[in-house]
Order: sequence, then structure tokens, then C-alpha cells
Amino acid sequence: MALAVLAGAQFVVALDYNIVYVALPDIGSGLGFSAQSLQWVVSAYAVTFGGLLLLGGRLVDRVGARRMFLLGLTLFGLACLAGGFAGNPGVLLTARAVQGVGAAMLAPATLSLINTGFAEGAERTRALSIWSAAGSAGLAAGALLGGVLTELGGWRWVMFVMVPAAALLLAAAPRALGPMPTTPDTHERAGFDIPGVLLATAGSTLLVFGLVSGPDAGWTSPRGAGAIALGAVLLGVFLLVERRTRDPLVPLRLFGNRSLAVAMAAILVFQSGLGGAYYVFTTYLQNGLGYNALETGLAFIPVTVLSVIAGMRIGPALIGRRGLRFTLFVGMLTNGVGIGALALGMSTDGPFAALLPGILIWGLGGGVTFTALFVTAASGVQAGEQGIASALATTAQQLGGAAGLAVLIAVANAHLDLHAGPASPADLIDGLRTAGLVAGAAAVLGAFLAFALKRPKATEANS
Repeated sequence: MALAVLAGAQFVVALDYNIVYVALPDIGSGLGFSAQSLQWVVSAYAVTFGGLLLLGGRLVDRVGARRMFLLGLTLFGLACLAGGFAGNPGVLLTARAVQGVGAAMLAPATLSLINTGFAEGAERTRALSIWSAAGSAGLAAGALLGGVLTELGGWRWVMFVMVPAAALLLAAAPRALGPMPTTPDTHERAGFDIPGVLLATAGSTLLVFGLVSGPDAGWTSPRGAGAIALGAVLLGVFLLVERRTRDPLVPLRLFGNRSLAVAMAAILVFQSGLGGAYYVFTTYLQNGLGYNALETGLAFIPVTVLSVIAGMRIGPALIGRRGLRFTLFVGMLTNGVGIGALALGMSTDGPFAALLPGILIWGLGGGVTFTALFVTAASGVQAGEQGIASALATTAQQLGGAAGLAVLIAVANAHLDLHAGPASPADLIDGLRTAGLVAGAAAVLGAFLAFALKRPKATEANS
């Protein structure tokens, strides 16, 4: 029952990620967003989620994972309700930002509860495979439900639909997760790293803000470029402060854990390609082939079904038989080949069937990789630091997704004159194909990061 609740929370967070994308045109026209401000329906969530993850992770370790899980889920559900009733852009953007705050508490709490509640090895691998499968299912359900609800009931239902799901999880969580301890295991430590909190939160928020502002705002305008530069400087100062702090927000010894360090680097690369692949695939279907929101959602079902199967069955089996090193390499390599094949299948008059080889390979590789990455990130981390370790892994995921999307949008639009009117289908698809090939190549090269992991002993690989 505990695993069902934790997987359900991951499903809801993933559902929210995709369900809003397909409703953006209706949200823009319904509330009067400008073309430039509409992206902040997505970005307001991304900035607070990515910027507050390190704080959320440390609070999980200090206040308790169950408490933070319940608080994060409550904030998330209330923000969804407020967003559904929004009557102007300001209210909706505020609600989306609060959703990000809730998710920044919920994500590390969920992973920490899994990593401390299930023993390292086959038991934890199985639990994380179910957690990752729930995330894949949520992404597909978001694309599909977003199309259905927007068509049948209007954009507000893409917010309302998550309220009963959050309420159901809140009702089940206290019993499923057991009694909440009055004090967490790490509460005996004195003090709290306030300078570290301020520096990490400000630096992460500014960095994500600059990245999600898009290629134009992020790289050529003083606002976006300045945010990226200042965020990087603040994070550099944060690392210097952490070296001299008695009780740091992020214990720097965690970066000496080879499994966590390699997992963070691989997550950064993997999510860069994955975020770009979703953008390329969605844009090709809607702008290249003329699919509506519902048809686009349905097109994501094959890749999601394969991701769920691979994440729950193939990934754990490979980890048990060949170890994390081999599984992570094969998963990322397969994922990259699949994204590249998907890009090569794009054409102005090509049938959907031409995309299927790439979709099949992409889904299998993505499912295997996602499970392997988070099993790797949790390996060898003490129970009292699982919250911050989970937050570090999820921060890498958010930064990778934001950076990858910004880079690949720039690649896709590099040869287009965006001020000369809409691009022709042929030019649009040429750009998307190039971006897809770059995303696939990045994932293939990232696969070699797996060899930085320790070679497993024969007994461990076969356990």
C-alpha cells in the first residue's frame, strides 16, 4: 500500500507535467495571455520546482519525509484547485508557482521514502521500477487526458482533474506510510544552514529561470543571460560556503559517492535528450502533420507502454543479472538510437508508421534507463541523507530538461527566419529532424558515463 501511494504521487506529478502543454492554446485565449507570456504557465512551475528542490530535500532529512510528503501533496492539490478557478493570468501563474513549491517537497520526500523503506538491492530496484513506470504512465496520461478534457470540458479541467487524485492520496497516505515520527533521525544535528539555503535557492532559481526563458530570452537578452550568469556565480559561492559550514545544506562528501555523482551527470544528459525528444515529437505531430491535441495524446501511447514494460520488467532483470554499469550503458545507448531513428522517420508526407521503429527503440531504452539512473543515485547513501541525495538527482533532472529544451529549440530554429512569418512544413521538419539527431547523439555519448561506475563483483552482478 505504501508503494501504491508513493507511485501514485509520482503519477500525479508526471501527469501535471504533460497535461498543461496540450491545453496551452486554450489557456492563452481563455485568460488573455500574450504569445510571449503564455510560456510562463509552464515556466512558473519549472522555476519554483527546480529552484527549491535542494531546500525541499534537506527539509525531508531534517523535518521528516512523511511530513514533507503530506505538506507537499496538500500544497500541490490546493494549487491545482486555485488554478482551475483562475480568472486572470496572474492567479494562474501564482497557482502554478505554488504547484512547483509542492512538487519540490513531494519529489524528494517520495524518493526518500522509497530508498529508506525498501532495502538496497532487488527490493529497492523493484520499488523504483514501479515508481518510474508510474511516471511514464503519468506522462502519457497527461498528454491524452489533456487533449480529451480540453476538447470536452475546457482547459480548467486539466487543473481540476488532479484535485481528487491528490485528495485520495492524502487520505490513504497516513495509514499507508505508517505513523509519523515526532522527530526525524537527523534532528539531533545543531542549527540549519541558512546562508546555504539562501544561496542554493537563489542560484538554482535564477539558473532555471534563465534556461526556461528560451533561446532568445535566455541567451541574447540581458534578463535571461544575466539570470544564468548570476545563478552560476551564486552556486559557486554556495559551494565555497558549504566547505566551511559545520552543518551544510548539501554535505559535499556526497559528491565523493561515485554512484551518485555518475547518476547526476547521466541524468543531466539523459533528461536533456528526453525533454528535447518530447518537444520534437509533439511539434512534428501538431505543426508538421496537423494532429489535434487528442490525436497527439494518442500518439504517445506506444512509447509510454513500452517505457512502462521496460522499466518494470527489463530494467530490473538486467540490473539483477548484469549490474548497474551494464544496464545504464545499454539503456542510454538504446534510448539515443531510438530518438535518432525517430528523427530520421520524419518527413512532410510520411505516415505515422515510419516513426514506429524509433518509437519502439526509444520507449525500451528510456524505460530501462530511468530505473537504472535512480537506483544508481540511491546506492551507498545513508538513510539520513536520502532526501538531499534525491533532491540532487531531481535537480539534475530539472536542469537537464530545461537546458536540453532550450538548446534543441535553438537547433530546430537555427535556419529559420522567425520574423518572416510561419515556416514552411519542409523547413520546420528539417529543423526538428536536426534537433532530434542532436538529442539522440547526446544520449549515445552520455551512455559512456556508465563506465565511470565501479565494475561490479561477480557475486553482486548475479545477486
